[in-house]
Amino acid sequence: MSKPLRQPWAGPLGLYHPGKSVLHRCPPGAKLAGLALAGILVSVAHGPVSAVVALGVAVVAQLVSRVPWHRTTRGLLGTLVAVSLVGLYQWWIRGWAAGLEVVLDIVALVLLATIVTATTRADALLEVLARLARPLRHVGLSPETFALACGLFLRTIPVLVQTSLEARDAARARGLERDPRAVLVPSAVRMVAHARATGDALAARGLGED
Repeated sequence: MSKPLRQPWAGPLGLYHPGKSVLHRCPPGAKLAGLALAGILVSVAHGPVSAVVALGVAVVAQLVSRVPWHRTTRGLLGTLVAVSLVGLYQWWIRGWAAGLEVVLDIVALVLLATIVTATTRADALLEVLARLARPLRHVGLSPETFALACGLFLRTIPVLVQTSLEARDAARARGLERDPRAVLVPSAVRMVAHARATGDALAARGLGED
């Protein structure tokens, strides 16, 4: 019996998991402010102890949110690979403490950001971004357009991931898995086509004409 196909990752805006936890009921603006504060504290604090504390806070937030672990860890796999490489480099340059600090800090922040998107509807997050972007009206940029651009960017991430995986599988089927061009060129062509299709859809709805 063949294994069931795994659903493609829906990206940061597709992580929302309905619930009634404290974090679900917390206002979206407060959660974004808390995430920004966590980023500042992690940047200011130094040492592996503070990094362990930050990761502990992220794990506690995950438990409080009552969101299934597979909903928040699925998008972390690629991050863990990249962070591990950065951590090894920092370990080689600055020692094990610095490498461990970098890895734990980044994982903690990514997990916290994932929890925010898992406990907040996408439209609520984009509404907060639009309110924060209101000062941009003074320079001729619509806050709604800014929020839409952020939403399109976040929704493009899973498309890029899925396109790259499909291009890699196609290259592997032709025996070209060792040729970077066999993956990069088809991925680039398909992403350009996706961008043009998105632009045409927005233009058809009259967005961006002003």
